[in-house]
Amino acid sequence: MMNPRPDKATLEAWRKDPDNWKWGFFYYNKNDKRIFPPKKNPNMGVTINFANPKSILVFVLLIFIPLLIVSMIAIASAIK
Repeated sequence: MMNPRPDKATLEAWRKDPDNWKWGFFYYNKNDKRIFPPKKNPNMGVTINFANPKSILVFVLLIFIPLLIVSMIAIASAIK
């Protein structure tokens, strides 16, 4: 049986729990299935849940794709 989605109070408690923040700024909560949970200060945007494999994949893609584009541009300009 699938677990129901956590309610807003549970999500808020997870965000405020200092045990879910490694070194004060890496969010790590295996119970939280969100890819982009809010930061400690929700007015500052979102962060990545490093306990969620999907989040890590998104993080790697966000880093890799721009690097790939820059590399392709550099190679293309070197060929000219």
